Amino acid sequence: MIVNERDCRHEQVLHIARQMMTAARTAPKGKGVDIIEVIMVSGDDLKVLSEKMISIADETGLNFFYRDAENILQAECIILIGTIDQAQGLNCGHCGFATCASRTEGVPCEINSVDVGIAIGSACATAADHRVDTRVMFSAGLAAQQLKWLGECKQVYAIPVSASSKNPFFDRKPKQ
Repeated sequence: MIVNERDCRHEQVLHIARQMMTAARTAPKGKGVDIIEVIMVSGDDLKVLSEKMISIADETGLNFFYRDAENILQAECIILIGTIDQAQGLNCGHCGFATCASRTEGVPCEINSVDVGIAIGSACATAADHRVDTRVMFSAGLAAQQLKWLGECKQVYAIPVSASSKNPFFDRKPKQ
């Protein structure tokens, strides 16, 4: 049997993306409470996400959303990682408030923020171990958050995944 890498690349990338999801899930948590949500987006849903990013760019004037909206269409899939907003009850003050109860609405629990960051790092390390290309994108994560693809998660980040001769997520030209 002869197998050309081009014939199995897509399925291989999706397999690695699933491993990235597992790595995000099993990443250490600051208080041991699992408040992370992880999903994979592929196929036609990449276009849905791209269109949402374009609408955000139209509404906000943030032109990098246009560039990123075009860029994610070069991905085989995208991993989305977000955190449920849940104060961890430590009264640690890392969020800027003396107690969890005094934290104002909209201010994230810092433990949640660290947990989502560790999950992102763990997923990206898995991708690097398998030599697939990634980039962490705030823009695509915000679009996914507005689409509510991870329910009520906050601080959603996207990791587009690709396997090509050159990483399409770097050396990008600004969109005019």
